[in-house]
Amino acid sequence: MSKVSLQCHSMCGIVGLFLKTDRYRHRLGELTAVMLHEMRERGPDSAGFAVYDEGQPGRTRVTVLAERSTPDWGEVAASLEAQLGAAVTVRSIRDHAVFETDGDGRAARQWLIDHGPDVDVLSYGNQIELYKSVGDPDLVAINYDLAARTGTHAIAHTRMATESAITTNGSHPFVTGADTCLVHNGSFSNHNQLRERLVQRGESFQTENDTEVAAAYVSWRLREGDTIDQALQRALVDLDGFYTLAIGIESGFAILRDPISCKPAVVAETDDWVAMSSEYRAIAQLPDVEHAEVFEPEPSRIYTWSLAS
Repeated sequence: MSKVSLQCHSMCGIVGLFLKTDRYRHRLGELTAVMLHEMRERGPDSAGFAVYDEGQPGRTRVTVLAERSTPDWGEVAASLEAQLGAAVTVRSIRDHAVFETDGDGRAARQWLIDHGPDVDVLSYGNQIELYKSVGDPDLVAINYDLAARTGTHAIAHTRMATESAITTNGSHPFVTGADTCLVHNGSFSNHNQLRERLVQRGESFQTENDTEVAAAYVSWRLREGDTIDQALQRALVDLDGFYTLAIGIESGFAILRDPISCKPAVVAETDDWVAMSSEYRAIAQLPDVEHAEVFEPEPSRIYTWSLAS
């Protein structure tokens, strides 16, 4: 599988929405699409979004992109089923497909990376689905039915490819671990060395994007038994650069900025939701925002919210 060097530098727009109560969960996609619209000027080249719903216990979904081919998804599902020894179903939307199985989700992801017919594996997990594409972020949201989606939380990103080619898989978010999603504004100076370490620890990469390395780092630490707070505390030591991170996990949402914090970020919180974006204008569109506590995340401080809290 070919790899292209892709970084995210001066611009790009981050959107995160975490619904603490069920009041707006039927509007998760709609509200995320409204926020994403406000970030179009920061990243007109491409966009991506990950949405989390309640999932089904023991069942894994794997989202796959076939930008360069037109696979027979039924045939791919049959081959994956034979490999896993567990039933596999598949549904498609444009150039994406979502495989569902009761089998080993991580094994399913790796098999599709190794044997899928010229595809990119975007995400896997019990609750997450991920879609991305080049083009106007509004059209990306429309083409993949963002506004119709329901759930507990979502993360989205618009990209301005200032120093690299415009390709779909260079867009954020990135997922390498189960239900662990990351978007990033900034740049890492040590991502090549860190990538080598992570490969030795079993992580698989599909692009040269530094954000995929950060996603893999967090996934590795969670797999090793860290909590999200512990993983991000280690990240402050191991990730060298300037960055704002927004992270989704199965039961929560997290934000981290580097010690210098030169990349923009603003957060607002009400009794019903927490929202984060690169600019306040995205948050200003949300219901009951006039009653929100609004703040700029502090340097090196880890912010987390959980459905269990």
